[in-house]
Amino acid sequence: MAIIINIETSQEICSVAVSRDGMVEFQRECDTPMQQGAKIGPFIEECMGYLKSRGLKPDAVAVSIGPGSYTGLRIGLSAAKGLCFGLDVPLITVPTLEILAVKAMFRKFDFQGDELLLPMIDARRMEVYTALYDFRLDPVMEPQPLVLTEETISRLPQDRQIYFMGEGSDKAVELLKGENLHYMQGIRAYARDMVALSEKYLREGKIADTGYAVPLYLKEYEAKKSRNKVLEEIEQQRCKTAGK
Repeated sequence: MAIIINIETSQEICSVAVSRDGMVEFQRECDTPMQQGAKIGPFIEECMGYLKSRGLKPDAVAVSIGPGSYTGLRIGLSAAKGLCFGLDVPLITVPTLEILAVKAMFRKFDFQGDELLLPMIDARRMEVYTALYDFRLDPVMEPQPLVLTEETISRLPQDRQIYFMGEGSDKAVELLKGENLHYMQGIRAYARDMVALSEKYLREGKIADTGYAVPLYLKEYEAKKSRNKVLEEIEQQRCKTAGK
């Protein structure tokens, strides 16, 4: 009997779910954007209260590892690590793109099994984080940042039916079209959607190193240096004075 606390903060929304033998028993979700820092702590506290009231202890903590929001990923992983250290349980890291792909599998019931799944996460402008999976979740195209252009379609197999999902795919709807391309709307990653994968990873012994696990960013964080107008004016005045 496996009891897992699942944490999803990789995108603008955030959620936590307690699963028991593959079934969701308790969940908390917030669809208000960018509330991970404010909501994740209380959500986890409620989860622990639920488990304590039933005399249960988690066997593992699973967290969506990315790609996605830099801040959201750090918040979720930090919370998951804290729980793992405090409860002395293993950490499971679940790729967010796989979560979206699996949710798509469960959403549509007439898949034949030879289709390909193309989850997309918004990476700003015309860039997305994406990967191309078959139904065993083997990557036909490895997870990567991708700038969408009209030429993107040439990188995709033309002899397979391909299904797009995730908020990032909204950028591709008008740009990438073809008889073998299909778009699945309204698929977002929640903690409850992690359960099948977190159970599978735990069963297979795919445990992360709690001390050294890091988010799957796929590209380096680009921090912009803010400009202090007061300091700029002082520096300009200093230069003028020195030039006299």
